[in-house]
Formats: sequence, structure tokens, C-alpha cells
Amino acid sequence: MGEREPTGSPPGTDTDQRVKAFVGGLSEEEVMLVRLRDELYDGRWDAMLADLNDRLQGKPYVFRLAHRIQDDIERIERLHRFERQNNVNLAECL
Repeated sequence: MGEREPTGSPPGTDTDQRVKAFVGGLSEEEVMLVRLRDELYDGRWDAMLADLNDRLQGKPYVFRLAHRIQDDIERIERLHRFERQNNVNLAECL
């Protein structure tokens, strides 16, 4: 827990093409979440999710998102899953 996501894969691989296609299909909200993760949470999805869940529970939280929290949590889970499955850091691909 708390480690930055792995970075990149060898250029020209199926993974590289999959990453480019995935990044190209990200919504503005998803791009924002990737950038916020790196800028505010030191690249940690777990810290970002904990912050959002704290807000949902009425606990102190770090920042406000313009969109509904539950939608952002689902986006974060999707982005994090893709990074784990493809051994990439999406922030480096934006």
C-alpha cells in the first residue's frame, strides 16, 4: 500500500498499444482524476479513494471534486485496475 504505480512497458508491445487506446478513450473526468492523483496524492490511488470515502462518511477530507463522489470512485477503480493489469502509470501516458 502506498507505492506509486509501475511505469511503462517495452515500446511496440501489445500492452503499449492497449495503453494508447485506453488513454485515448479517457473522459475529461478520468484525465482529471489521474492528474489529481499524482499532484495531490503522490501517485496513490488508495489515498485518493480513502479521501473520497471519508468525505462520503462526513469525515475530514482533502479536496472537493466537482462531480459526484460515487462516480469518481468508480472511475478511480477502473483506472487503477487498468494500471495494475497493464503495469503502467497513466499519468506518464497523458
